[in-house]
Amino acid sequence: MRRLAAILLLALMTSAAQAQIRIKDLVEFDGVRGNDLIGYGLVVGLDGTGDGIRNAPFTEDIMTNILERLGVNITGEQFRPRNVAAVLVTATLPPFARAGSRVDVTVSAIGDAESLFGGTLVMTPLNGADGQIYAVAQGAVIAGGVAARGDAAEVVEGVPTSGSIPGGARVEREVDFALASMSQIRLALRQADFTTALRIERAINAHFGRAVAAMQDAGTVVLDISATRAASAAHALSEVENLSVAPGSRARVVIDQRSGTIVMGEDVRISRVAVAQGGLTLRVEETPLAVQPNPFTRGETVIVPRTEAAIQNQPEVSLAEVRGGTTLAEVVAGLNALGVGPRDMIDILNTINAAGALHADLVVR
Repeated sequence: MRRLAAILLLALMTSAAQAQIRIKDLVEFDGVRGNDLIGYGLVVGLDGTGDGIRNAPFTEDIMTNILERLGVNITGEQFRPRNVAAVLVTATLPPFARAGSRVDVTVSAIGDAESLFGGTLVMTPLNGADGQIYAVAQGAVIAGGVAARGDAAEVVEGVPTSGSIPGGARVEREVDFALASMSQIRLALRQADFTTALRIERAINAHFGRAVAAMQDAGTVVLDISATRAASAAHALSEVENLSVAPGSRARVVIDQRSGTIVMGEDVRISRVAVAQGGLTLRVEETPLAVQPNPFTRGETVIVPRTEAAIQNQPEVSLAEVRGGTTLAEVVAGLNALGVGPRDMIDILNTINAAGALHADLVVR
C-alpha cells in the first residue's frame, strides 16, 4: 500500500508548468462549436426484449404514427409486440458540418425494454434547440452490453439498454456561421488563467511580428484577423492554433474518494508539519441460524440472528515529521515517509489542508 500511494502520486501527476501545449488544446474559438441534437424514435427487430406495451403506452403511440404514415390503417387494432422499444436519440452536430455528411448517434431506451441488442433504429428526425430538424438517424444499433435472464437468475454485463450507431445520422440542414466575414475572433481559454492568457498573447504576437492579439481577461484573448494579413480568417486560425505555449495553472490536489486516487500538480507545496495517524478497524459478521420444528408438529421455522462484532486497534503511530517540500518529489517523499496507504493518505491531506499547511486547492470528488 505504501508503494501504491507513491505510484498514484507520481505516475498520475501532470507537469503543466513545463510542458509546451498547442493553443488549439487550450482554447475554444468563439463561435466554432458543435450543436446538440435530440430525437424520439423506435428500435425494432428485438428478440423479445422490447417494451411492454402496457407499461410503455408511448411506444404504441409512435408505432401507430409510423404505420399510419406508411399507409397501414390500424385504427381500433390491439397489438402487443415485444420486439420494439421507444428510445431517445442524441447526437452532436460538429462545426462546419455540411449537408450529406454523417455523425454518430447514441440510442437510449426510455421504457422497460431489457436490451437493444440486435435492434434497428427506424428513421428518426433529430431536432436542435430551435426546434428545426438538422439530421435524420437510422441504422443498426450496437448495444453497449448484454443480458441473459432465467427463471431464478440473471446476468447483465455493461448497459444493454443503451447503444450507438457510428455514422448513423445524415446531416440535412447546415448551421450558418460566417467565419470568412469576421474581422476579430475571441479565443476562450478552457481553464481561465491570467498567466496562460498573457503567454498566448505573446506567442501569437511574436509569431506574426506585430500586435495582432490582446488579452482581454483571464479567459479571453482577442485576435485581430485583419492585422494578421492572412488570406482569410481560416488561414489565420490555422497558424495560431498550432503555436505552443507553457500554460500556467493553480496548485491543485484532486482526490477521488471512491477509488482512492490522488493526483497532485507540480506546483503543490506543503509547509513543515508533524502528523500522527491511527484508527480502528470494525468487523461485524452475521451468521443467522435456522431452527427447525420437531417432525410432525405444527411449529414454524425460526431464524435466530447471530452476530459477531469486534474492534481492532491499529498499532499506535508516533508523531512523524513531514518536512516542507520545495519540489513535488520532496512533497511525495515526505508524505510517503508516513508509511500509510492511499485511503489514509486522503485523510491526512484533508487534515493538513485544514491546518493551513497545504498550499494548493484541494478538490474532493
